[in-house]
Amino acid sequence: MANPYTVLHVRPEWALEPEDMGTKTKFWYRDPDDDADWLFKHPRTGTGEHWAEKIVAEVAGLLVAPCATVQFAEWEGVQASASKSFVSGRRELVHGNQILKWTFSDYDPAKRFRQSEHSIENIWRCFGAQFRRAEAAEAAKTQFAGYLVLDAVVGNTDRHHENWGVVRERRAGRWVGRLAPSFDHASSLGRELRDEKRMMRLEAGSVPAYAEKARGAIYLGGSTGRGPSPLDLVRGSMPTIGRYFRAPLERLSSLRDSDVGEIMDRIPAGWMSTPAKEFAASLIRYNRDRLLELLR
Repeated sequence: MANPYTVLHVRPEWALEPEDMGTKTKFWYRDPDDDADWLFKHPRTGTGEHWAEKIVAEVAGLLVAPCATVQFAEWEGVQASASKSFVSGRRELVHGNQILKWTFSDYDPAKRFRQSEHSIENIWRCFGAQFRRAEAAEAAKTQFAGYLVLDAVVGNTDRHHENWGVVRERRAGRWVGRLAPSFDHASSLGRELRDEKRMMRLEAGSVPAYAEKARGAIYLGGSTGRGPSPLDLVRGSMPTIGRYFRAPLERLSSLRDSDVGEIMDRIPAGWMSTPAKEFAASLIRYNRDRLLELLR
């Protein structure tokens, strides 16, 4: 068996907030032997949000998409995930809803669901408006396109306007920033399904239908109601901004079935069921193959 992924064993006294942790779904902590802060995230009952976070981070590494570091973590017998903070010192994270508000005065930063103004076109305009140098704006667009390819590969439906942002700091009297690493991927890989449903879909060959019916949180211009699937978001963006997706898609062409299999094999025993692994791997394969059709 492949070398299992590390499991961090979190002690209650490491928590950075004086709170009853049993009532919280997540909390920041610091291991005395580690300089960084980590966010411990409880998965919702009956879901695989913890293993989804870890698998997506590993896939992001293979696709060379900047991503928050994620480890499996355990606290008082609770299996969860922990994400390493990517801000420190004078740096701060500015979320997408704030950036959109700066760019569009009528944007509602509090409207998280069915926010049709959270569109790929408006995000692109934000990058053009908020990055002073044209090269920086172009780099942000290409990097964000990589995040959207990652979302499409793993079926991440939760790229809402607080699940991306810019890391900035004050230098010589002005703000300097860059697109933050991708983070918060718990809503991926069929993490909400029960094993019986996973097996039914695998046996019926309906994993493609599951992938295609997913609904994301970024819209295509002019669309309302529910957002397009992560796959359709990339497909629908190709006619206008396809050049930004070419490099991420070309990197995706190197993602082999054996790479996905190795990720699944390294998950520690008892952390993910066999049907969950088979479903997640099948979903990744289907999404990858559909995305690579866009390079033809």
